[in-house]
Amino acid sequence: MTNKDSLVRTSYNGAWIEQRADPYVYRHTDGTYYFTASVPAYDRIVLRSASTIKGLASAEETTIWKKHPVGLMSQHIWAPEIHYLQGKWYIYFAASKVDDIWALRPYVLECESQDPIAGPWRELGQMQCADDDPFSFRSFSLDATVFEDGGTYYYIWAEKVGVGAAISNLYIAKLETPNKLKTVQVLLTTPDYDWERVDFWVNEGPAILKHDGKIYMTFSGSGTGACYCVGMMSAQEGSDLLDPLSWKKERYPVLRTDAEKHIYGPGHNCFVKSEDGKKDLMVFHARQYEQIVGDPLYDPNRHAMILEVTYGETGRPLFEYQKIGEDGGSSI
Repeated sequence: MTNKDSLVRTSYNGAWIEQRADPYVYRHTDGTYYFTASVPAYDRIVLRSASTIKGLASAEETTIWKKHPVGLMSQHIWAPEIHYLQGKWYIYFAASKVDDIWALRPYVLECESQDPIAGPWRELGQMQCADDDPFSFRSFSLDATVFEDGGTYYYIWAEKVGVGAAISNLYIAKLETPNKLKTVQVLLTTPDYDWERVDFWVNEGPAILKHDGKIYMTFSGSGTGACYCVGMMSAQEGSDLLDPLSWKKERYPVLRTDAEKHIYGPGHNCFVKSEDGKKDLMVFHARQYEQIVGDPLYDPNRHAMILEVTYGETGRPLFEYQKIGEDGGSSI
């Protein structure tokens, strides 16, 4: 059986952008949208831009950086995110090296112009921890995101700890500069529940959504096959975000495989506003089939998909799969 032998097209599982895992969309102050993601070869960082969300699907894609042939940043170029901080563009991503392919660490690129597509981009090297932090980025680390609350910028990332089958936790710290932490890491969440422990014990892929005075952080759990799913934590804006007690973790995942709709392994999402600023959109990756031949990490068909976030009576975000448009693309 090949991977696609069990593919079934439904009115829900159409790809927005094919073969782009770990999707990240950033909307700049001028309204331009930028899209980046992991490519199946894990060998480069790509970027595209458009004036609309829909336009990103057909926008020209530019390779703005390629992996090194040997040494650091020569293997597994994963999960890039683009951010605009302190008047400059930055890309955060993870990479390993060909002679130690699981030695993932977080790295930073800085754009030397105000046009991130044209560049040029320069390497700032590995993300730096705070001077008094003896723990961060010493082992398998990836999936960093950056967000702001009350004028302070925070950095959240996944890092494995332990021996043998290590556990992937999520940590948070304040930023001192775009490529250096100001504070020692704080453990934000570890895989507590059964849905975070299928195949591997994993919390990764953090994403931030703000709504009605609250900060929601979604994250992905378990292995990268059909068991992959999205959990959520929340905190009040303005609270002490470095205090784990400020955060509440939900018992069950908020988005998971729906076999009836043929959406498998949803995860590693981001959030972005619609063009009119009225809708919150969740961009995530998923497959259209369950059966995978070989290692799920090297199956190329994790596609970027979109859903519109709605809100319940209490203001809590709700994530429901929605039908695609008549043209075969997202109706967003």
